[in-house]
Amino acid sequence: MSFGLEAEIVDPAVYDKNLQLLRSSGVKLPKISELADPVRFLGRQAGAEAWIDPDAPDPGNLFRVHWHNSADRREQATVPEHLVLDPALTGVDATIVVALGNRFPMIRAHKVLAAYGCLVPRLLSGKFDASHHRAIWPSTGNYCRGGIAISRILGCRGVAVLPEGMSSERFRWLENWVTDTNDIVRTPGTESNVKEIFDACHDLSRDPRNIIFNQFSELGNYIIHRAVTGPALERIFNHLNVCGNLRPRAFVAASGSSGTLAAGDHLKHALGTEIGVIEALECPTLLYNGYGEHNIQGIGDKHVPLIHNVMNTDFVIGVSDTASDNLNLLFNTTAGRSFLTQRTGLGQEEVASLNDLGLSSIANVLGAIKYAKYKGLTSSDVVLTVATDGAEMYETELSHAADRMPAGHFDSLAAAETYGRWLLGLDADHVLELDHRSRNRVFNLGYYTWVEQQGISLTDFDIRRDQSFWDGLMNLVEVWDAMIARFNTA
Repeated sequence: MSFGLEAEIVDPAVYDKNLQLLRSSGVKLPKISELADPVRFLGRQAGAEAWIDPDAPDPGNLFRVHWHNSADRREQATVPEHLVLDPALTGVDATIVVALGNRFPMIRAHKVLAAYGCLVPRLLSGKFDASHHRAIWPSTGNYCRGGIAISRILGCRGVAVLPEGMSSERFRWLENWVTDTNDIVRTPGTESNVKEIFDACHDLSRDPRNIIFNQFSELGNYIIHRAVTGPALERIFNHLNVCGNLRPRAFVAASGSSGTLAAGDHLKHALGTEIGVIEALECPTLLYNGYGEHNIQGIGDKHVPLIHNVMNTDFVIGVSDTASDNLNLLFNTTAGRSFLTQRTGLGQEEVASLNDLGLSSIANVLGAIKYAKYKGLTSSDVVLTVATDGAEMYETELSHAADRMPAGHFDSLAAAETYGRWLLGLDADHVLELDHRSRNRVFNLGYYTWVEQQGISLTDFDIRRDQSFWDGLMNLVEVWDAMIARFNTA
């Protein structure tokens, strides 16, 4: 199995070309271990580079591709920025903690980390020629933006492939970052149309200049999240647990490409947490072998990602896009925020911080609430999750959702109904606790995408049942760090 697992220089001539290109642009590369613990390794550098615009294609922003950026994304935070949600909001006693992805540079989403983990090993092996190849980034929104940002800094041409129905904010960002608008490939459909993305990539792969960085099968995506996102979440828990009376119970996150779920593998090993995967009830592939369409943007479905460590997953949790759409209104409109401050007693600052939650982030919070209700958790129990991005990516979706309200707008009555139905009234239905048989069922679903459609060998597909396969991948962190160190000092 390859899938981005290069561990040595395979083409010295291309390696030398990449080296000269990046040297001429003043690019140095952060090690994965540095991104995993930037306070320890990058603290001095962060202070020296605080003047760099976090939204610019500046090489210095590569050293901000981690969870320790402050709210202004210029300074470094000792503990990753996070929200601890008040029980008055969630309706459960459990301590629900959300790490904030909109602190990442350039795209205000953590998928830029995945893009870095996928492109750099290919670049350093000489398998990807930055002056010749084009990096193709298939995505349902944020990963392709991360890929375009990393590609531009590293001096190569990036191509974004995403459904035409994704939020207009994503397309506006892409139009400002690509060097040619033809490098934005719009595929039919919306969030659930991942197969159409794969088909477009298949067509693009006929040109040998195009290298596909498929986040759903690139194991660099898994490796860098387990190596970087996992320890960041562990650090947040340890910070909150200074008195030692908290119990880490679970990490939950939407399926998406399943890269972020790799953090759960780290947390299960380090803290003993369970792992819950969230999917849209309108397209319940893992829950019920189902299908459909939904608007929880960022969790593309109708398949099981190749990099999903299914046999280590403990729960599947279904969340409705009606809930995430309506809570987006509750959290980000005047009527919604006014209701929340009056009804819950939360301060304006706490309510305003809910702007850090985009649609899939809200779904993650709802999954955490459902897990807490299913398990009957108390205030000493901690459920960890992430906010992939913030509400700024969904302003047009906010308007569309308001138009669908019975009154044609979101008012105080709609706010009360939303709070009662989708927070206080949220129940623990559509929560599946996985046993060995059900894990095998979900695992086997992936056969139809990866073996029958995408041509993965049965041997490479089946080896993923074994936990030693996933654990063994992490040996590459040290190998890649050594390659980065050699590259930086060459």
